[in-house]
Amino acid sequence: MDAPESPTPVGVVANEFAAVAVSIDHAGHSPRLRLEDQKTGRVGYLDALELETLAWLPANALHTLLDPSAVRWHSP
Repeated sequence: MDAPESPTPVGVVANEFAAVAVSIDHAGHSPRLRLEDQKTGRVGYLDALELETLAWLPANALHTLLDPSAVRWHSP
């Protein structure tokens, strides 16, 4: 059995508020975007359908998600 292919690095997207390493993960059935928070090391994945949904959202649709007090500062 072949070992899973390691993610293909794309780059780092950063500003004064955040830094995220972006790569393409090939380990599943289809490629997906791998996002790694450079501050915490937390990793998330987005598949093609999730990315398409983000592309179609109106500009202000993500505003409620951008409030770090909503999920970031809560204990697990």
